[in-house]
Amino acid sequence: MEIKFSKVTKKYSKFMALDDVSFNYSGHGAIGYLGPNGAGKTTTLKVMTNLLRPSNGTAELNGINVNRYPKKAMQNVGSMIETPTPYPYLTVKESMQFVGELRGIDNKTINSKIDEFYDALKLPPLDSRMGQLSKGQRQRAVFASVLISDPDIVILDEPTSGLDPFERKIFRDFILELKKTKLVFFSSHILSEVQETCDDVVFINHGKILKQGKMNEISQEFNTNAVSIEFLKPVNDTIVKNLESTGTGILKAEGKNVVLKFSGKEEDRAKILENAIKLAPVISYTSYGSDLESAYLSILGEKTK
Repeated sequence: MEIKFSKVTKKYSKFMALDDVSFNYSGHGAIGYLGPNGAGKTTTLKVMTNLLRPSNGTAELNGINVNRYPKKAMQNVGSMIETPTPYPYLTVKESMQFVGELRGIDNKTINSKIDEFYDALKLPPLDSRMGQLSKGQRQRAVFASVLISDPDIVILDEPTSGLDPFERKIFRDFILELKKTKLVFFSSHILSEVQETCDDVVFINHGKILKQGKMNEISQEFNTNAVSIEFLKPVNDTIVKNLESTGTGILKAEGKNVVLKFSGKEEDRAKILENAIKLAPVISYTSYGSDLESAYLSILGEKTK
């Protein structure tokens, strides 16, 4: 399982959609592809799946040039790019069977996969017409079709865009299982979703890769090193001063909440909680802000203007 981009560019007249993009991921896992609207995410995925041809450079799937040998390269790949528009007159089951048959899968295997995905993806009734489904239902049904051939590589473009929290959780939980045995590459605007599911992350803007790396390394680099403590009752000056002595500074103290900066060391984080509990009843103790959000704003913030 491998996805490789080597100095890929995509140019439309004077507009450079992708500018010397390179990355290489192999083995199972999940890679998050992040950037603002118009950054080049969808263009990347279209080149990756042969929906667009690059102006220069090569895109390879499992070591095969996808633009030169698309059928062979896409043989073990499932993709969902932009908003899927399946045939509206087909039922959910018929739609999945149609994709399975195009992939050359026998009916027994197709029906087995449909049964598996029906529960795992909380699919709508199988006799429902695709054209009558809600966006979330249709997304899940198309996702199931993408997986019907049991591909090694799964490529997804904003798979949970516009979905409610319940539907996003279904996708997130499924991707967490999927990445144990497959290589999943997906773009998303939902940072919490990427942070919870991905092993690696790539930041792109104006067609250029700005940063890429392991999720834990990116998170550590941009760690806010602060905790948010919520007490049962409003805090007073004594509590605030005592907490400040155990950290490196107070970021915020209002109502029942105190946000305290600290060294970032786990043992210091534990000491702060131990001290807070002695001061007053604590009802929540969490990291302040998102490490990935901090990274996103730091890496892309000035580049979006």
